[in-house]
Amino acid sequence: MRFAPGNRRQKQGNEAVSDETRLVKLEELAAHQAKVIEELSDQLAEQWKVVEQTRAKLDRLTERFLTLEESSLDAPAITRPPHY
Repeated sequence: MRFAPGNRRQKQGNEAVSDETRLVKLEELAAHQAKVIEELSDQLAEQWKVVEQTRAKLDRLTERFLTLEESSLDAPAITRPPHY
């Protein structure tokens, strides 16, 4: 259905659609879209929290790995083998 400026009524199939009916449908559509946008925004905020938590966990694990790697690279003390 297209809007034609100056037309009070527009044909859709066999029935006439009034401006009021069109306005009600547009308001319903706008309300539905506003609700969907709000739901998507909430989901995005939740996902962002998960991403931040995962990033923090990765940082902690990386730091722990590097610490363990450094400690394993320390040269062992030079001692005589037991068979000497």
